[in-house]
Amino acid sequence: MLAALAPALGAGAVARLGGVDLGTAPARAEQHEHGTGAAANGHGAVPDHPSFQTGGRVDHAANGFDPTEVLRDFDHGRTRRLASGRTLRQWELIAVDKEIEVAPGVKFPAWTYNGRIPAPTLRAREGERLRIRFGNGSNHPHTVHFHGIHPAEMDGVPGIGPGTIAPGKSVTYEFDAEPFGLHLYHCHVTPLAEHIARGMYGAFIVDPRDGRPEADELVMVMNGFDTNFDLQNEVYAVNTVGFAYMNDPIRVRRNELVRIYLVNVLEFDPINSMHVHANFFHYYPTGTSLEPVEYTDTIMQCQGQRGILELRFPHEGRFMFHAHQSEFAQLGWMGFFEVVA
Repeated sequence: MLAALAPALGAGAVARLGGVDLGTAPARAEQHEHGTGAAANGHGAVPDHPSFQTGGRVDHAANGFDPTEVLRDFDHGRTRRLASGRTLRQWELIAVDKEIEVAPGVKFPAWTYNGRIPAPTLRAREGERLRIRFGNGSNHPHTVHFHGIHPAEMDGVPGIGPGTIAPGKSVTYEFDAEPFGLHLYHCHVTPLAEHIARGMYGAFIVDPRDGRPEADELVMVMNGFDTNFDLQNEVYAVNTVGFAYMNDPIRVRRNELVRIYLVNVLEFDPINSMHVHANFFHYYPTGTSLEPVEYTDTIMQCQGQRGILELRFPHEGRFMFHAHQSEFAQLGWMGFFEVVA
């Protein structure tokens, strides 16, 4: 398991995963250096944003993931057929403490699954048996809590079943893939806000037994980063890097069905939103129904809410999308679709 992750995480990270002296005490915000470029007076005060908007670039290679690649990166795990005829689908997740650059020069001391934020998008099919081996290579205790339906001992909360997983320890979660829809997974150790704000979350998709119509599928995890640890976010983003899709617009084809799996895991703000310019989309809350409930250009989600957006672009060109809270947009949560023939 560690060898397979070595290229992605780097030798130093893997060495920590395999070490025995990993520590147990949860970090306190005041014990960390909080990166560079972060202001001390709350919202709207990250000085690196102007350079980011006018050409500054994040080093995606150093981060170990690229937001453009995250969009279409679905982790289907490994499968095998059980004696009963059912499919067993398996993944491996490892908690890793890792510094992430969330804007040019703005480094954030993150807690991650598999060294990236958001964590891998796990994808299964309704009715399959799922098995997730979780190893804690972090300096802090963690769990993996999946949204969905499963036994209590597989819920990834302290005090139930395997409970909290200490540094250097591992556990295996196993349950059925139900219901179909768009879900998420995240750490559920207290202080819960800190574990989520540090980056321990990812999207979890359960496809219907008969699938969905073919489409260009995109995963967008709305998140943010409290870079000076004042319980307010200084950077807002989709898939972690502020303004990533301003620098690198998302290319889609004219008249092709586009399906967006939108998840809100933003901490410290009660509501997030997404607005698409010059177009409307069909919205499927949680993705648990095959019938849309709304045809609109803007939706809101509280933390943990998610939904599927389906749309086609009838015109070529560059079309903006962003949070419809101006503050969020101006601090990173905005981008472009580049529609081509």
